[in-house]
Amino acid sequence: MELSRPVVMDEIFERSQIRPAYQAIVDLAHGDVVAVEALARWPELGVDPGTAFVYGQSQGRIVELDSLCQRAAIEGLRGSDLPPGFRVFVNVEPGSSVAALTERTTGPRLVAEITERALLRKPAELLRAVRRMRGRGCGIALDDVGAVPDSLSLLPFLAPDVIKLDISLVQGWPNADQARILTAVAAYAERSGASILAEGIETESQLQQALALGATLGQGWYFSHPGPLEHYPAPVQSIELLAPPAPEIGSPFALLDPRRIRTGTKGMLLAISRHIEQQGATLETPPLVLAGFQDASRFTAGAARRYAELSVRCPLVVALGAGMPAEPVPGVRGADLGAHDQLRGEWTVVVVGPHYTGALIAKDLGDSGPDLERRFLFALTQDSETVLSAARILLGRIKPL
Repeated sequence: MELSRPVVMDEIFERSQIRPAYQAIVDLAHGDVVAVEALARWPELGVDPGTAFVYGQSQGRIVELDSLCQRAAIEGLRGSDLPPGFRVFVNVEPGSSVAALTERTTGPRLVAEITERALLRKPAELLRAVRRMRGRGCGIALDDVGAVPDSLSLLPFLAPDVIKLDISLVQGWPNADQARILTAVAAYAERSGASILAEGIETESQLQQALALGATLGQGWYFSHPGPLEHYPAPVQSIELLAPPAPEIGSPFALLDPRRIRTGTKGMLLAISRHIEQQGATLETPPLVLAGFQDASRFTAGAARRYAELSVRCPLVVALGAGMPAEPVPGVRGADLGAHDQLRGEWTVVVVGPHYTGALIAKDLGDSGPDLERRFLFALTQDSETVLSAARILLGRIKPL
């Protein structure tokens, strides 16, 4: 994008130029307003929000701009008489100051809106930020779900309280790809109890489509345009915030039920691990594939080739090990394990998709002798909680790009 007014554009970073606006979020069953989304506007500059954030990104100041918009939104709540149980949705970049955001508010419960692209770029950083936000009472909403199919496999990692369907699902007639997205969203919402919010509702027919898609919350010009904060009565039913996942500690092997642990050779486990990896190439919706190889030397040429092929299809492919570079092969995220990291003694292969979770989790018994005859304690599991916990442990080692 070529900007014709760079001096004025730099003024978007001045707090005095930012005006908050709020758009209603409606309970589709009862018709009452249960929340607002805080938005930013620059009326004196004549700059639209999309242009402002593209410019902030191009200048490497997106977190600064995001924090300024949050501050304006929270300051706009001062003196308001929002009722108990009311929610305020605020867009949050992973690097924003969550402490400052939550400390500025009293009364309404914040819901932080994040996008799936942040998890792909900075998984460990984002998961830590989500834990901090939840620790301070924030709910979590995953924004733009359906804009790209990659977001589907990320749902269980963030465990959002609210899933915001992308406007394309509401304003367009669902095709086969969108049907796959909606099936995955519905499955996650059914398992977790998360709310589904449809954005961009502008007409009665779009409202009916949102209801047919399973939305219980709605937002768009059909209900209200962004504007000043209004007086709202107490909602009949507040947006429910779910219990957050327990923090991940230890290692994947420590998650296993001892009754399920067996002993096998590396040769046998190789066949199992390749079968699990193959799910990344065959599942209809591409999953996340994460693996701990103990040491970079065990990330052989054959493994490198397989994982490079998986990275072409899957939204995130990870390989960890002692001495592993940040990108062992193009498209694969890597991480070096510290000298005392428990994962150096474990071999883990995890696949997480919207309809499939599976993992091989093994612990090296330290045998000498022929490599393929080395023994491991291991378990093969498709228990979703165990697999997701193991995946979060591996993601926690990844450094930002």
